[in-house]
Amino acid sequence: MASKLVERTPEAESESPEPRTDSTAFRLARLLFGGATTLMAVDNFLSMEGTVEYAEGTAPAPERTVPAISGALLFGGVGIALWKAPRLAAGAVATFLVSVTPTMHDFWTVEDDQQREQQLIHFLKNAAMLGGALAFLGVAEDER
Repeated sequence: MASKLVERTPEAESESPEPRTDSTAFRLARLLFGGATTLMAVDNFLSMEGTVEYAEGTAPAPERTVPAISGALLFGGVGIALWKAPRLAAGAVATFLVSVTPTMHDFWTVEDDQQREQQLIHFLKNAAMLGGALAFLGVAEDER
């Protein structure tokens, strides 16, 4: 088989395909990601006293910052699931994850092996979710 060389023009390289936000796979991804982040936020609110206590010593003014950042997570989760204000929603989730992950799941400072492993798992889960939030942010940016 002979291969064809396709000449790339600057105009062709600047054109990118439109994101497929109407696909079933994208809707399912939005619902799974948005639903999971929404449930995380609801859990934070339902156990606010314990969440604030857990954040003491690592977060500044946790009695104020924990509800605020949990509200951002809730807004982001619902926004992504419904694809309403998707740039703001994905940005809110990304902000939550960037601010919480290195401070609350600092596995590198934990001496107990079992606790270190638990914190590493949470850290990696949040890193993966940050990747998802950034991907949604990228799609939302492309939609503009």
